[in-house]
Amino acid sequence: MDTVALAVTDGMLHFELSVAYEVFGADSTGATDPPYEVTVCGPGPVRFGRFRLEPDCGLDRLAHADTVIVPGWADVDVDPPADLVDAVRAAHDAGARVASLCTGAFVLAAAGLLDGRRATTHWAHTQVLAARHPRVEVDPDVLYVDNGRVLTSAGKAAAMDLCLHLVRLDHGSAVANRVARRLVVPPHRAGGQAQFVSAPIPAQGDHPLAELFPWALERLDRPLTVEDLARRARMSSRNLGRHFKVATGTTPLQWLLTQRIRRAQELLETTDESVDAVARATGMGTATTLRRHFNRTVGVPPDAYRRTFRSRSRTPGAAVRQGVPTFPAGHRPRNPATVATNRSASSTQG
Repeated sequence: MDTVALAVTDGMLHFELSVAYEVFGADSTGATDPPYEVTVCGPGPVRFGRFRLEPDCGLDRLAHADTVIVPGWADVDVDPPADLVDAVRAAHDAGARVASLCTGAFVLAAAGLLDGRRATTHWAHTQVLAARHPRVEVDPDVLYVDNGRVLTSAGKAAAMDLCLHLVRLDHGSAVANRVARRLVVPPHRAGGQAQFVSAPIPAQGDHPLAELFPWALERLDRPLTVEDLARRARMSSRNLGRHFKVATGTTPLQWLLTQRIRRAQELLETTDESVDAVARATGMGTATTLRRHFNRTVGVPPDAYRRTFRSRSRTPGAAVRQGVPTFPAGHRPRNPATVATNRSASSTQG
């Protein structure tokens, strides 16, 4: 029987802990001879928000487990406890497979286990992880990263994806599928967390691009160029690029492409428009161009994305899904959620 140790301490996230316990616990597999023995290890009674937990044993037991799971760390601005970091490092040195869930990656990074390795965490904290631990190759787009004995997952529900991946590695797809069915979750999700990342525009203010952003977002169905944007902002293309970098962290063309993709996501979720119509409405020109950039950015094709995120309570005409209106066929809604790209809509970034 494989042993799984869940490393806990004050200030961890209870959702990720419960996910791991549900996946590796005996009830989840439904087997008479459960494949895992699960132990909760901590320095003593610990508090998770409003919950209090009594661990089975101390952190020193992590070094005796086959697999160590580190749940999410609640406050990424605070260094994780030294005893937890030391115990996780010792477990890895002893031969344990170590996996972090969500912001638990900050614990693994503090232990030096991610140095020189590719890793991920919740998309909202990937930049912080990369800045604090420059030797870590942070990938913000994937659901999880498997480096063999060191694994990391993206945010929240991606913890389930990684835990099921571990079950699949250890005991095969049949067991992993059985766990997924009992928990009423998909055994495998395509794509990465880029599917779930919002792309807000910078807050309006007195910066030089305050009026440019809404102007561009109103014209995403048109072949905007850098020169078009610069002319509207009344500045040179070079100066525009500098201001864009400060305001958005990226280039004008990449910002436009991102906004186009986000608009396409919205239309796929909330309308019956064909992929060709979505491509035209987002300035991509053709379905082929949209599919290429959508798949590259989001990680799944437009059709697969629509099947996953399509509202199931739609009515003809105008409906609402999470506050976003659904429009009748042929109507091109205006919404600040997507962008343009290259010098022409049909040649967007490659």
